[in-house]
Order: sequence, then structure tokens, then C-alpha cells
Amino acid sequence: MSPKYKKNLISKRQFLALGCLGAMGLWLTYSDQYAPRMVRELVADAGRLILKPKYTPQPASWDDNTITASWLGHSTVLVNFFGLTILTDPVLFLRIGADFGIGTVGPKRLVAPALTLGQLPAIDLVLLSHAHMDHLDLPTLKRLSTTTQAVTAHATGDLFTGMPMKQATELRWGDKTTVKTQNGEVRVKAFEVKHWGARWRSDTYRGYNGYVLEREGKKIIFGGDTAMTDSFRSLRHGGPYELAIMPIGAYQPWVCSHCTPEQSVRMANDAGANYFLPIHHKTFKLGQEGPSEPIRRLEGAVEKERIALRDVGETFSLS
Repeated sequence: MSPKYKKNLISKRQFLALGCLGAMGLWLTYSDQYAPRMVRELVADAGRLILKPKYTPQPASWDDNTITASWLGHSTVLVNFFGLTILTDPVLFLRIGADFGIGTVGPKRLVAPALTLGQLPAIDLVLLSHAHMDHLDLPTLKRLSTTTQAVTAHATGDLFTGMPMKQATELRWGDKTTVKTQNGEVRVKAFEVKHWGARWRSDTYRGYNGYVLEREGKKIIFGGDTAMTDSFRSLRHGGPYELAIMPIGAYQPWVCSHCTPEQSVRMANDAGANYFLPIHHKTFKLGQEGPSEPIRRLEGAVEKERIALRDVGETFSLS
């Protein structure tokens, strides 16, 4: 005998669940809100290949009687400052973001680091501008030597708990310190930039710095991360500066926190820097301007002979 009523193919609960999943799928696919955009980018990044840098630095061959610098990617620059080795904002793994022990969740590199951690020379000093995850990368810092010292921004020293570095010195704007290493001394002064320092948005008490490095009567500026500001003018009376390491990317639409290439040149000129080394571009997709626009705009804003280098892995040496 045929049943009086046909059995429903799915229950009401299952129907509602499928409807919710469909709505969630549409939201993730088409919404312009931050969370769905981040999910879409993570999915797209998962299958994307990371490009190899065109150049590989050879720090073992560098002359200890001059200043040599190589851009390893993003804001990470390896500097030989008359035989004393400095590493700025070291980020040398394939992703930046929150470290959960089993891996990092966040943006994937566009270009691999020009040197791996194992290829680095012994680092005398790590210079950290602020606590953002694309500048203060815990997995990278944990792999550095116990002989490495660190200079960091105010109220970021707690992030070094359990790190191998024997010393982390916090500086506020205007503070100075002399770092003594087995390869000599380097004087470090922190100065004001226009940015913010919270790592998780709620810890707004953390500082953020630019730095002036001085050794053997020569000076280098590390601009860290900054929007346009007049604070670089105050550096001019302490010059001249051989080199300014300056950010030029992630300004679209974040110009309130990140300078354009033209603004970056203006700040370096305000300070009186001779050569300009561009960073904070081409390595991660942090802004909407794309990987090639910043360097193209930079070349239209400053004399080409003043640009120390243009690509990941390139090396610049002062004669």
C-alpha cells in the first residue's frame, strides 16, 4: 500500500541550515567588509606561489670599512655599519600575523626573503620601530642569537619575554642609548614619527619610533613606519645623514598611517639625507596601490642617482 504522505526530503531544520550556509557563502563572496575580504584573500593566497627575489646578498664579502645595506624585503634591511651588523624590523618567514605556535595566520609574502635566517651573518643589533605584526615578528625574533641586542619602542619590552636576546632597550622619542657589542659601539636615538603602536588595537599605550644611528662620525636614518609629518625637520641640525631608510607603500587607502612615495622623499629631504633606501612595499599586499606603483612614483619624485636600491635583495654600498 502506498503511504498516505510522502516523506519530506529534508527537515525544516536542515532547510534553515542550508539557507544560512547559502547566505554565509554570499556574504563571504561579495561583501566588502573587512572579515569576508580577509577570508577571500586567505583563500586566494593559499594557492599562490611566492616569487623568488632576483638578487641574493653576499654579506660575507662586505667591506667592514664602509656602510653597506641590503633590502631583505618589507621593512627588513641588513646593514653593515663599519663592521657592526644591524637588522631592522626583521620579518623572515612566509607569513605575517598572529602566531598561534603551529603557524602564523595572516598575509602571505609576494616575494621570498632575500636571505633566510640561516644565511644571516651574526647580528649585533636588532632595531624595532613598533609592535605591529609586520614589523615585530615573534617567530623571527625567536630564531636570533643570544648575543644579539635589541632596541625597541616604549612599552614593547614585554613582547621579548622568552626571547634569546640578552637585552632589549626601550626608547621614547628623544631618548638615546649607546649599544656596545663585540664589534664596537653604535649610538641610537629615537625620534617622533606619525603612526600608531598597538599590536591588538586595544594596547594603545605602546610606542612607535624612527631612529638615528651614529657610528664612526656617520649617521643613518631608519624611518620605521610613518605617515607624512614635519618631525623629520628637527633632525636636520644633527646631520648630514648618509642614508635614509624610508617607507613608501601601503598608503592607499591608509594615508593617515603610511606616507606616499612623494611624502617620504619630502621627509628625507627635510632631514637632509643624501641617499634614499625605499622599504615597506612590494613584499606583502597591505595597500591597494599594488606592488609596482610605489617604486614608479618614487622614481618620479627623487633624483634617480639618490635611490640606493629598488628591488628585494639588492645591495647598496657607500664608496
